[in-house]
Amino acid sequence: ENFRGSPGTLDCHRRHAYGIGIYNKVSYPSGVIVNMGNELTPTQVKDEPSVSWPADPNALYTLCMTDPDAPSRKEHTFREWHHWLVGNIPGNDITKGETLSEYVGSGPPPETGLHRYVFLAYKQPSKLNFDEPRLTNRSAEKREKFSIAKFALKYNLGNPVAGNFYQAQYDDYVPLLYKQLGA
Repeated sequence: ENFRGSPGTLDCHRRHAYGIGIYNKVSYPSGVIVNMGNELTPTQVKDEPSVSWPADPNALYTLCMTDPDAPSRKEHTFREWHHWLVGNIPGNDITKGETLSEYVGSGPPPETGLHRYVFLAYKQPSKLNFDEPRLTNRSAEKREKFSIAKFALKYNLGNPVAGNFYQAQYDDYVPLLYKQLGA
């Protein structure tokens, strides 16, 4: 199954997700792997993952991880809350990219059910000069109400070249993450 065969799964990313058919390979230091909607826990995904996709080593890419379900699928008033944003990635060597927003793991509020956490990779037309503020993983400020669709349009990124997602709901790690973010 790929994005084309998952109607409604990524409804807020439908315009971007359909037709990708190529998955990001996403694995976490905890040993878990993201697999097109599998359920993981915030504890399992607290540390920055390894992400790769079939990339042209001579091209630059942008990678985004976003939660379209903030604060919940029913009431997504903070849609989207972006967890990670890196641009100017040579090939798929994220460590050599320009980090716009440091990685923040999943932190769904209690009793909000499953949230989707979506990874999208875009091939850039050239090296880009991003004017977004640089965000650390110590604050939640300026992460809500992000739109990867608007960001992609702003920088002429076109459609994603690869994508993947998992689902997670509240666990005992979330209060620690909120403390880290000053919430």
